[in-house]
Amino acid sequence: MAITPLLLVYFSALLCTEAKYIAYNTSQWIVPGKINVHLVAHTHDDVGWLKTVDQYFVGSNNSIQGASVENVLDSVVSALLADKNRKFIYVEQAFFQRWWRKQSDAVQNIVKKLVDSGQFEFINGGMCMHDEAAPHYIDMIDQTTLGHRFIKQEFGKTPRIGWQIDPFGHSAAQAYLLGAEVGFDSLYFGRIDYQDRVKRKDEKSLEVVWRGSKTFGSSAQIFTSIFPEGYGPPDGFSFEVNDDSQIVQDNNLLFDYNVQERVNDFVAAALSQANITRTNHVMWTMGTDFMYQYANSWFRQMDKLIHYVNLDGRVNALYSTPSIYTDAKYATNESWPLKTDDFFPYADNPNAYWTGYFTSRAAIKGYVRMMSAYCLVARQLEFLKWTNSSGPKTDTLADALAIAQHHDAVSGTEKQHVADDYAKRLSIGYAEAAELVESTLACLTEKTPNIGCDKPLTKFEQCPLLNISYCPPSEVDLSHGKSLVVIVYNSLGWNREDIVRIPVISESVIVRDSIGRQVESQLLPLANASVGIRNFYVKAHLGASPSATPKYWLAFPATVPPLGFSTYIISTAEGAGSSSTVSKTHTTQGSENGTIEVGQGNLQLTYAVDGGKLTHYLNKRSLVNTFLEQSFSFYPGDDGSGSDSQASGAYIFRPNGTFPINPGVQVPLTVLSGPILDEVHQRISPWIYQITRVYKGKEHAEFEFTVGPIPIDDGIGKEIITQITTTMMTNKTFYTDSNGRDFIKRIRDYRSDWDLQVNQPVAGNYYPINLGVYVEDNQTEFSVLVDRSVGGSSILDGQIELMLHRRLLHDDSRGVGEPLNETVCVVDECEGLTVQGKFYLRIDPLGEGAKWRRTVGQEIYSPLLLAFTQQDGDNWTSSHVTNFSAMEPSYSLPDNVAMLTLQELENGSTLLRLAHLYEMGEDKDLSVMTYVDLQKLFPGKKIIKVTEMNLSANQERSEMERKRLVWKVEEPHKEETNMRGGPVDPSKLVVELGPMEIRTFVIIFDRNSFVKTVNR
Repeated sequence: MAITPLLLVYFSALLCTEAKYIAYNTSQWIVPGKINVHLVAHTHDDVGWLKTVDQYFVGSNNSIQGASVENVLDSVVSALLADKNRKFIYVEQAFFQRWWRKQSDAVQNIVKKLVDSGQFEFINGGMCMHDEAAPHYIDMIDQTTLGHRFIKQEFGKTPRIGWQIDPFGHSAAQAYLLGAEVGFDSLYFGRIDYQDRVKRKDEKSLEVVWRGSKTFGSSAQIFTSIFPEGYGPPDGFSFEVNDDSQIVQDNNLLFDYNVQERVNDFVAAALSQANITRTNHVMWTMGTDFMYQYANSWFRQMDKLIHYVNLDGRVNALYSTPSIYTDAKYATNESWPLKTDDFFPYADNPNAYWTGYFTSRAAIKGYVRMMSAYCLVARQLEFLKWTNSSGPKTDTLADALAIAQHHDAVSGTEKQHVADDYAKRLSIGYAEAAELVESTLACLTEKTPNIGCDKPLTKFEQCPLLNISYCPPSEVDLSHGKSLVVIVYNSLGWNREDIVRIPVISESVIVRDSIGRQVESQLLPLANASVGIRNFYVKAHLGASPSATPKYWLAFPATVPPLGFSTYIISTAEGAGSSSTVSKTHTTQGSENGTIEVGQGNLQLTYAVDGGKLTHYLNKRSLVNTFLEQSFSFYPGDDGSGSDSQASGAYIFRPNGTFPINPGVQVPLTVLSGPILDEVHQRISPWIYQITRVYKGKEHAEFEFTVGPIPIDDGIGKEIITQITTTMMTNKTFYTDSNGRDFIKRIRDYRSDWDLQVNQPVAGNYYPINLGVYVEDNQTEFSVLVDRSVGGSSILDGQIELMLHRRLLHDDSRGVGEPLNETVCVVDECEGLTVQGKFYLRIDPLGEGAKWRRTVGQEIYSPLLLAFTQQDGDNWTSSHVTNFSAMEPSYSLPDNVAMLTLQELENGSTLLRLAHLYEMGEDKDLSVMTYVDLQKLFPGKKIIKVTEMNLSANQERSEMERKRLVWKVEEPHKEETNMRGGPVDPSKLVVELGPMEIRTFVIIFDRNSFVKTVNR
């Protein structure tokens, strides 16, 4: 192409002009009277999702996702040093701690200065950004505490902002417990229902004051800000390398100069957001998943935008953080809309309710819950051992559990190899904690332990695979004078009576307590279905088949003191009539009619023989006498092949019809009866087996289900439910727990914040359940408790529905990129995952159900721990301590109090958390102020100092209360006065607890008095 003389002159002029350095003014602060655009630089770093936590940190396995958190933190530190006005926030301590430990002293000192100056700020501060549907509140507290205490120790800082930007719905417990009670001044997140978002934008109510607790009301409220669209920047303002947003090209010697264009874009986006936001402050979240791997690509553009937008003058732009933004909002003295209850369920379009993940990966959910309870026990025993030895600790398990609370971990929304990684970490943590548990129990059972108990003589074993009927320590030959010693440990703060069940190989066994009295016991034949599960999954877990198969379950009652253990001795029975009672077995035949009644205590269940179904419930004590039916069904997962391409997947529950699961023939009932309990065995289908247990001494029924492998030969994914039906008139109303804490009222096809357009009548009425669900009418309460997180609802009046397992064949297009199709392989044999779990059922007169839900809910969360050893002869009881309680004899915690944490801290002090279990007005007797005597809780141990802390134990409670921001609401709500306990008098050492109150203390003991107590 020919070049004209005029163009030659123009280019020559350009070549003779030198580009000049531009000093960008990024020092701007808040300007009154203008719209202030707070640019918050952040990265959202999933602690596992498409890659494992370690792969994300180092940046490996990039064929899946190009992400390296190590690069992010390296790059951000360098970028912040280049300009003192730049700011950055960071959340996930699981990543930061990995990075921090690798840094030199020089780099650590630089980062500490950045933190002190406010350039680098820790937000949220937990090990991960936990999910809000599937975790138990104890796990949420623990993972937050782990992160917060690290930040306090290393930097002397206390995070003050909640940043839950990505979880798929938001819980009331998060707002008041993991928000206000932690000491946060505000909470920020990105996901709410698409219908709710439209209304809030229109009403300028994306920012609210959230009161998540009916009991605490305004005393535990928190300012809450919902982002207008997700948690990334406005369209056109994402500046990661290779992003397609236009940069600010301000070199007028080059083509594509666009400063005014970009300023106009910025102002337009700012005004648009200001139109849906109250006050003159708006926040832009400048970042998203794993951004800032080359931080200068972001900061360079933000420098320019701040400089040129402020020269333009129509709006004010500044580097900011959520803390600065919160203080700016507070300074306006605005009154805010009031929000109560929670933000579940969440949908992002009419056929996309994120309610499937409430049940996704049910086995992982069960494993996390089991390890949560085990960590609580192990920490108690670690405290009781009280040693600085280099032996096994609970730290590895605590770290694994913390990571598992991530919103793509326990939620079940991660890739399969990542789920395997979470399970592996939990298993490694368990192995170390188990060593600690076993050595401590050995120490506590020795009458004359060595100093420090570093080398106890007894070797205990446990049974982590007891759920699949595998327990080598109990499956032993007890002939030739051997006995099996069973230590039964109770982590609860009150005396406990429960049934111990272990597999044994012989029917000629007898159980005695610690003083030699025979304990009534029962043998129940091991079902063929249990044997099949045992053989397959033991080989999958251990790589080898079990050497022998036990014949029976041995069941016997155990009475265990609070925070202590009892001992039971199992040996070969001598002489006729002295051994355990073998259950009577009756299996119905196809020609039989009539009914079968099971239950020898107050509770009695009736089954119809011809249909093989539960039909009736009777409690002889409470006189509750009612129809009760249970059934199984499945929802075919929508494959997205219709007019709407949304499929059912790991996140999304989109059912395509409902189909009852019927065996096609009459279901025979096998009934086992004995002095301890009755069992009803049902083969519901070739892949569903259920055992219903009614214990003589209990007034609830226990349902153990085994579901899987879910068949997919027909090309259809399936979501398996059980429905329990009564004739109660419940008026569309039911109640579900919030992370195992408060119960929240639900109304079918209704939302309190907007007029719901019902598009998915099943999925849109599902809620997360961690503790339980109940319905009530004017006479009775019908409650179901669960052993892990599940999804559930009351789709019909008088009915409770639980989703037990899911297996799906299509991805739901929410990023995970694979269907929820879990399989297990042994050598070359692969099959779909089988899930085994339990739920518990009871019907009470109206107003009497809370006591059962709260008490038994604690027992489900904290099962008795069993440890085994063998002895020759009959001298264990004379040579060992057989009964132990860490509390003063005859003392136990009140019925409405639980001990959530008893943990030895790294500096030798002790962390104690006590929780009131009842809401205000929940129970006429137990929703009252209650008291715990610390001197009786820790007898013989001299308490030097007790300091009350905030929930995450990183600042004193008084300091948190002093700093708390008090937000105004538009329409002041009339509230009942909430009860909270007063300060602890150091001369009396009695802790007061009001309804729903959790109090956290750091206690310093006289270590010498403690050692004397341990070593007796």
